[in-house]
Amino acid sequence: MTPYDATDDFLTARSLSPARAPLVDPFGRRIEYVRVSVTDRCDLRCAYCMPERMQFLPRAEVLSLEELSRVCTVFVGLGTRKLRLTGGEPLVRKGFMELVESISRHLRRGALDELTLTTNGTNLDRFAADLARCGVKRINVSLDTLNPETFRRLTRGGDLDKVMAGLDAADAAGLKVKINTVALKADNLADIPDLVAWAHGRGFDLTLIETMPLGVVDEDRTEQFVSLDQVRQTLASIWTLEGDAYATGGPARYVRLAETGGRVGFITPMSHNFCDTCNRVRVTCTGTLHTCLGQDDATDLRGALRSHPGDDAPLVEAIRGAIAVKPKGHDFHIARDARPSVARHMSTTGG
Repeated sequence: MTPYDATDDFLTARSLSPARAPLVDPFGRRIEYVRVSVTDRCDLRCAYCMPERMQFLPRAEVLSLEELSRVCTVFVGLGTRKLRLTGGEPLVRKGFMELVESISRHLRRGALDELTLTTNGTNLDRFAADLARCGVKRINVSLDTLNPETFRRLTRGGDLDKVMAGLDAADAAGLKVKINTVALKADNLADIPDLVAWAHGRGFDLTLIETMPLGVVDEDRTEQFVSLDQVRQTLASIWTLEGDAYATGGPARYVRLAETGGRVGFITPMSHNFCDTCNRVRVTCTGTLHTCLGQDDATDLRGALRSHPGDDAPLVEAIRGAIAVKPKGHDFHIARDARPSVARHMSTTGG
């Protein structure tokens, strides 16, 4: 993929037209944040995320880098101010940095406020400096434990040292890091205070996430689910938790620990619904637009992309049609022996 610029991108002028009406859903929420999955593939096999023998998508079904760039450009033209690139694991996608360079032109022209990334960190040492050079200011790194053996078991073979090397590289490149940790009753619940202390000692904020019923996995999620209300009580017994209005555009609600000065975020799709202020949609690596993480809604953007390579109008129409019926909220629930609330895996949807 050859990086785009303003002189050779025939889509840019139309897609960034200020005359375009913004995206507003039926509940008055302005959609300004898009998470774009660049691949469903991952070099780890986290037990709560996917089955050990995951069947990944055929490459022909996955959008090309040019198509992904075009989708992002159209969303920017429709008022998107923040783009997050996800996977699977985005850094395993061949040519990924070419895509980042293409999208970064919207940062330079002021049409986009932020370009961010969620990664498992295993390849971050190779890409951190280039990400910073392209205008990425901060990243999220998924990390559920500091114990090498627990990490290897949870990820089915992952090497914690690779993640630590990636974090060191991100630090050296000047990237602001936030750690994302899924609270797992059987595997890391007792260790979360140590993880918080370590993160704050490194200058990283940390966000805790309740496990969500996305896709069929090899274990019963009821055995792992823990309400973050319980975790918050544990943290409050150790540190002084102070309210913090900090927001990144995502669903996390933050507190600051008076003793460490660092923040802890809570993402609580199960115990406390956060849908009322949702300004987000997701685009999968196959070009499927999901307006709600917890619903099986789906709008095909790939057809519009490939059937009309020189005309954005059908793509814009498809996006607007999806936003016009964005649901008010999700239907997540976890019950023993119940099917997942949503059939698709998180690695397919995009984190």
